[in-house]
Amino acid sequence: MLRIDNLTCGYGSFLAMSDLSLTLRPGTITGLLGANGAGKSSTLMCIAGHVAAKAGQVYFGERDVTGLTPTERVRQGIAISPEGRRLFKDLTVEDNLRVGGLIHPAAEFKRDRDRVIDLFPRLGERITSIAGNLSGGEQQMLAIGRALMARPQLMMIDELSLGLMPKVIDLCYRALLTLRDEGMTILLVEQNTDRVMGVADDICVLESGRRVWSGSAAAARNDPTLSAAFLGLH
Repeated sequence: MLRIDNLTCGYGSFLAMSDLSLTLRPGTITGLLGANGAGKSSTLMCIAGHVAAKAGQVYFGERDVTGLTPTERVRQGIAISPEGRRLFKDLTVEDNLRVGGLIHPAAEFKRDRDRVIDLFPRLGERITSIAGNLSGGEQQMLAIGRALMARPQLMMIDELSLGLMPKVIDLCYRALLTLRDEGMTILLVEQNTDRVMGVADDICVLESGRRVWSGSAAAARNDPTLSAAFLGLH
């Protein structure tokens, strides 16, 4: 689904990620883990095209998408729910969803919107509300829903549970499992290591802009050195 070969990215002279190679298997959830500043968000933004690659390639399917714009990558099937959600807070829930689906014909909006509401019924109840007036949990649902409106094959979510109530986190994780069961590939950045380990098929651990471990989630949990040093598991 996605293959990253020796990817280096950053901002100006600062390198946020160096020489990262990673492959995502279709229809799986991959957890991208590491401490603050490890390069997780920069990696997602580079895959999405919002941060330019300084070296290396990003392949989506059989196509090299390294030189494509963010919009072109969305059209290829790559979507991101970014850290901080970045909603259009002066627009309604429905209009935020409409923005997410702009690459598709307007006549198909209702079908895509209703699919998002099936996953997150609360958004249906708040469909005419201004996004800035939503609770944090509702805003996270909307950020994920807006990305889903593009009908991605690869969905990237940055900091899913940050600042959310446990009930909302449960709901969001159930949605991720549903999407995976439908065949979607998911790349998830998350500080809540236990939650990621409970749903992920594969794990990649970053430290100071470099990959220090990758493999199955089961292998990650069973590696005591890795668990203690990088994952906070005991």
